[in-house]
Amino acid sequence: MTDAPAELPLLTKPAAPFGPVIRDHAGLADLVTGLASGDGPVGLDAERAGGFRYHSWAYLIQLKTPETGIKLIDPIALTDSPPAHLPALGAALAGREWILHAASQDLPCLAELGLLPDRLFDTELAARLVGRPRVGLGPLVEDFFGVHLLKEHGAADWSSRPLPADWLNYAALDVELLHELRDRLAGELAEQGKTEWAEQEFQHWMDWARTDHAPREDPWRRTAGIHLVHSARGLALVRELWTARDALAAALDLAPGRLLADRGISDLAALVHDGAFGVGADSLGHIEWFHRRQAQKFRPDWLAAVARAEKLGPDDWPPLRRPSDGPPAPRGWKTVNPPAARRWEKVRPAVNRRAEELNVPPENLIQPDALRRLVWEPEGADARSVDAQLADLGARAWQRDLVTPVVVTALAKVKAAPAA
Repeated sequence: MTDAPAELPLLTKPAAPFGPVIRDHAGLADLVTGLASGDGPVGLDAERAGGFRYHSWAYLIQLKTPETGIKLIDPIALTDSPPAHLPALGAALAGREWILHAASQDLPCLAELGLLPDRLFDTELAARLVGRPRVGLGPLVEDFFGVHLLKEHGAADWSSRPLPADWLNYAALDVELLHELRDRLAGELAEQGKTEWAEQEFQHWMDWARTDHAPREDPWRRTAGIHLVHSARGLALVRELWTARDALAAALDLAPGRLLADRGISDLAALVHDGAFGVGADSLGHIEWFHRRQAQKFRPDWLAAVARAEKLGPDDWPPLRRPSDGPPAPRGWKTVNPPAARRWEKVRPAVNRRAEELNVPPENLIQPDALRRLVWEPEGADARSVDAQLADLGARAWQRDLVTPVVVTALAKVKAAPAA
């Protein structure tokens, strides 16, 4: 249990009882009936089981409205094959504003249930836009309401059943003050003239949640410790082991790291060089991670992956560095693209200064990747060209209105200055 600051009282439970968890369609129908009597904002949250399960499903949904109070829903109990689809609940919430904290985290798992907002207020994002130094739910509750929110089960395995009473109490607290927090932040947005900014950001994330996202390219390259692997042949082994582990994890619905740690894969692959494979059955015994109980259960699968990697020829090895469709890190621009480096030295500080003036984090004023791409290869230095390029890179209208003049001025200074 996290110790509360001595000067703040600890909020240990919601003001009103929240009743039993809704686990059947009759209970869900009662909730839908209750929701029909109101049309105001709905506080929502979802609990997943990251680190325990392969799938990022919602294992519990928390909901609060003035007419229903807090309700907890077990979507897993409502279907034989998760994720469930909850059309009746989605219809009951249609047209109402959803209040979420860090919406980008919960929208995907809610979308899997057929739940998508028509209107959104993200308290975490609103707090960023008004320049709040602490944007977590707990710190915001402390700052606005002078209470410490009991937070102790965030990393729990929410896929386990039955869920303990203290876990349910923790989950209910996540929506207890969302309406009040929303109102306070909406007031600050209005005072600072940032309401339209927030509305555009909220719309962006609603659109994002409705979009089919392509799988990440070469996800195995995100294996922890892969920097230890210095050969293309070693990377081929990483790919084969990662793919075998991923297939097992998906079939068992277990987090991949619970079967074999990333470092087991990268430590083994680090033994490989392009001249000789040098990895066999005995090599697994020298890597501590393969001695773990779960890893040992799947030893034949790891050995089969090793054998597949050993048979691959140079034409089948992945490149040491994945080809990128974007610019490299700016720290290397002076060598590979000196004009871009000169532009970056003017544009980035100017944008950061503008963000400071507006009391907005630079990454919220403009997406860092969009700014890097624009500076690396600008399609023009006038306002129309910069605005159009930022739009193509996903910048919202409010961002372009504020950033475009700054970038145009900075690019003009680069053009006027003699090359070093």
